Amino acid sequence: MEVNTALTNEIERTDNEKMYDENCKNLLSNKMILAWIMKECIKEFEDIDATDIADFYIEGQPDIGNRKVISGEKIRGLPTEVINDNDKKIFYDIRYQATVPKAQEKTTELIINIEAQNQYYTGYPLIKRGVFYASQMLVNQYGTEFSKSEYDKLKKVYSVWICHSVPKRLANTITSYKMSECNIVGVRTEDKENYDLISIVMIYLGDETDKVSSPILKLLNRLLSEKLSAEEKLEMLETEYKISRTEKIEEELTHMCNLSQGVLQRGREQRNIEIAQNGLRNNVPLDTISIMTGLTISELTDMTIEKTTKIDTK
Repeated sequence: MEVNTALTNEIERTDNEKMYDENCKNLLSNKMILAWIMKECIKEFEDIDATDIADFYIEGQPDIGNRKVISGEKIRGLPTEVINDNDKKIFYDIRYQATVPKAQEKTTELIINIEAQNQYYTGYPLIKRGVFYASQMLVNQYGTEFSKSEYDKLKKVYSVWICHSVPKRLANTITSYKMSECNIVGVRTEDKENYDLISIVMIYLGDETDKVSSPILKLLNRLLSEKLSAEEKLEMLETEYKISRTEKIEEELTHMCNLSQGVLQRGREQRNIEIAQNGLRNNVPLDTISIMTGLTISELTDMTIEKTTKIDTK
C-alpha cells in the first residue's frame, strides 16, 4: 500500500512539473515578455522600444519545443530539436527569428533561443550546455538558411538562459559570452559581422523582493516567483511593462501558481543542500557528499567558499 501511494505521489509530482514547465514556456513565449528580454540582453535591440520589438521585429509566432508546431506558425522550417549521443531528442524551450534594422536600409536577421532552467546544480556547467545549444543553431542552418558554400548567409544566434535557484554570489546577474577578435601577430581588422555569430546570455535570478535596477531581472524575479499570486503578477505586467492582460496569460499564470512547482523544486534542492552542508560541517569527504546529494565536487567547493566568506564578513 505504501509503495503504491509513493508511486502515485511521484507520478503526480512528475506530471505537475511537466505542466508547470509547459505553462512557463508558454508564458515566456509572449512577444512582449520576449521583447523585454531582448531589449536588455541582446545588444542589437538595446535602443529599440520593447513595444516596437514585439510589434515589428519578432517574426511570426515563437516555436515552443515541448509541443507540436502548428502549421503556419513554424519559422522558416527551423527544427526544434537536436539529437545527443544517446539518440535522445533534446527540445529547445523557445526558438524564433527576429530582424533588426541597420544603417543604409540593411537588415540583420537573428535566431534566438530562450531556455528556462529550474535547476542550477545539474552536475555540469550550464554555460557549456548554452554553448552546445547555440552551436547547434549555427549547424542547423545548413540546408534551411543556406546550402553548399553559401556561408555568407549564416545568421547570428543567441541562446538566452533564465536560471532559478542559483548560488547567492550569482543572483541578480546577467552575463554575456561571445566571440571576439584578437590579433596574435600583426594587425588585421575583420568586419565584426563576419565572426560575431554566436552569443550566450546567462540570466541568474534572485528573489521577488530584491531591489534591482534591471527591468528584466525585476520582471522575471516576480513573474516566476512562487510566492506572488497570479493577480499580483498580472497587475505588475500590465502597469509596469505594458503587457496586456489576456485570457491566455491569465490562464498560464493561474496554472503556474496552482501547481507550485517552484516550491517542490526548491524543496528538493534545499534538502540536498542541507544534507551537503551537514556533511561539510562534519568533514565528510566531498566525493561521498556528491554521491549522496547529486551535487558536483565543484558545486560543493563553491558552498565551502561561500560559507567561509560569510564567516569572514561577520
